[in-house]
Amino acid sequence: MATAAAFAVRAGTAARRSGRPELLAAAARAAATPLRRTGRADTALQLLAEAHDELGTAPRPSAAVLDASGMVALTAAYTAAQARMPAVAEQFASLAEQTAARLLRDRGRVPAGAELSPAQCVLYRVGIHQKLGDVDRALAYAAGLEPTALTTPERRARAATDTARALLTAGDVATAFVQLQLVERAAPQEACRPSVRALTAEVAARRPDLPGVTAFARRTTLRAAT
Repeated sequence: MATAAAFAVRAGTAARRSGRPELLAAAARAAATPLRRTGRADTALQLLAEAHDELGTAPRPSAAVLDASGMVALTAAYTAAQARMPAVAEQFASLAEQTAARLLRDRGRVPAGAELSPAQCVLYRVGIHQKLGDVDRALAYAAGLEPTALTTPERRARAATDTARALLTAGDVATAFVQLQLVERAAPQEACRPSVRALTAEVAARRPDLPGVTAFARRTTLRAAT
């Protein structure tokens, strides 16, 4: 816990010295994951909020600054959702959506290399509302997400993973397995991640009669071991 906090402080200090707010945003996002995993969501949110404020000071922000600002807001929203802070999660998710809309309005399209997009915001919404326990809302966002709008295989795999998790919570085990198979098709290595294999094990335990589930579980486990 102390190590994560110390890393966050050092990363933030170095980024501030650079004078480039997008580097501060990257440092805050990198620090947020270990902080929230070690029970320091409050510290993570403080860093992310500071980075977001820094990015908001530019009167005519570049596409890179808008991209960084929106992604910081999405990371903050997800962090708040994990900490069971629905109002804060909603606030930051809405800010990200507004920034994505501005980026499109100002540039006419999502710039090459940008992470932020309307589809990325929807993807985060699935995970945010699943973490908050609002499964119906998570699944509603998942239903409106077009996977081809996500620009990398890893993002498409994450969309399927988050949707599978929400479906399992809702009790729809068969459709959750369909989503896990989509994870493998999008990015085979993602299906071997421990968190995804845990979902596969849950599907297999709850519905061992599903065609292909035993082979899928075996295949992803063996691939992870190699």
